[in-house]
Amino acid sequence: MTNDEKIGLLGGTFDPPHTGHLLIAEGVRDALQLDEVWFIPTYEAPHKQSSGTGVDSRLQMLKQAIKTNQNFYINDIEIERKGVSYTVDTVTLLREKHHDVQFHFIIGADIVEYLPHWHEIERLLDLVKFIGVGRPGYKMKTDYPIIEADVPLMDISSTDVRRRVKEGQTIKYLVPECVETYIYKRRLYEQK
Repeated sequence: MTNDEKIGLLGGTFDPPHTGHLLIAEGVRDALQLDEVWFIPTYEAPHKQSSGTGVDSRLQMLKQAIKTNQNFYINDIEIERKGVSYTVDTVTLLREKHHDVQFHFIIGADIVEYLPHWHEIERLLDLVKFIGVGRPGYKMKTDYPIIEADVPLMDISSTDVRRRVKEGQTIKYLVPECVETYIYKRRLYEQK
């Protein structure tokens, strides 16, 4: 990697990965002229309750979702570590491995409001630039330095996708077709 390479980081459970994730990643990559966007699936998120979907299924869906974009990659650093991962620990390790890369952590406006509660936020601000993207119903108000990226807004959430599958509603166009096929083939999120 060259010393001026700019990498976007998009973390999440990706349970499942949906069209909104892809639109945000590509929109930020284009708006900020990032070289790549690395998707960082969590093993176990510190602030979310598990849906019960195994890490292998989440990883397979994410691989399928990004396979057509040559600028998207998966970094499984948090899966390899297992347990709860904090962003500050992940970014610290990434900086140790890639000292000359400028990392940009992509977050939605809903997360911008939550930044004061992040684990070691002050140290994290020294390690990474935050890129904020709008989300319907949220404002981008914060005292922290956030670079705002203007990307189209899509009100899609993994929680809603899971609910729709459980209730027998369509998820067509909310997730990539390959992810939809995987969900139905594996019978994920159905009523148990």
